Amino acid sequence: MRLAITHRTRYDFEEPVVHALQRLRLTPKSTSGQSVIEWKMTMEGARCELEYEDHNCNTTALLSVEPGVRQVEIECRGVIDTDDQAGVIGRHAGHLPIWHFAGQSSLTKPGSAMKSLVSGLSADRDRLQMLHELSSRVADCVKYETGFTTSETTAEEAVAAGHGVCQDHAHIFIGCARHIGVPARYVSGYLKMDDRTMQEAGHAWAEAFVPELGWVGFDISNGISPDARYVRVATGQDYKEAAPITGMSFGSNDDRVSVELEVMQQTVAQ
Repeated sequence: MRLAITHRTRYDFEEPVVHALQRLRLTPKSTSGQSVIEWKMTMEGARCELEYEDHNCNTTALLSVEPGVRQVEIECRGVIDTDDQAGVIGRHAGHLPIWHFAGQSSLTKPGSAMKSLVSGLSADRDRLQMLHELSSRVADCVKYETGFTTSETTAEEAVAAGHGVCQDHAHIFIGCARHIGVPARYVSGYLKMDDRTMQEAGHAWAEAFVPELGWVGFDISNGISPDARYVRVATGQDYKEAAPITGMSFGSNDDRVSVELEVMQQTVAQ
């Protein structure tokens, strides 16, 4: 499947900015199941100071905002070819050992609610089947609904609330998997919707390590393993390590963020 993606993020500042830095993880790589045909990032009101590969092998750009601006716009536009590999990414690669993804973070650390959620599950069972069951349990106990959580909400808090979004589903799944001894990681990226091309935000899911297969993806919110509609952009121990945009600013008391995202299928010429 050939997917065309346009992702535009705009910051409107109440007061002129004195100083601001942004870290961007918005550039997908050619990897198992996807090939980047083209990808370009442009910006207004800011400039790229440095581009590098972080410890999770994510392409990362550091931006500085031009002093005195009141608006910054970042646009990514590209074309990706994807294949349906039933969510299987394959062997582990990169700078970090697998055991790094077995340790909990502040966002994934389980409490009593999450520990109860994994009751009866064991990594000694058929691991793939067990992980699909875990995915179903998470979706059943945490209804997908916006407005109840933020990027700072922990997995345990989302379980207790009973509401959340894809980020929360991924954190809960990851924390539960790690609790029973399965390495797991967070994935941020894009999903082509079947009913529309315009979206309000990107998507998030989880990957867990299955010895005979390697890394395997689980989209808890949609109850499937990622297929050709998905584009992986960044991975990490949790959202903080794979967030599309993070940063800080000085000199403005308030800012508004708006996102325009279009993911659509293109016809491939024969």
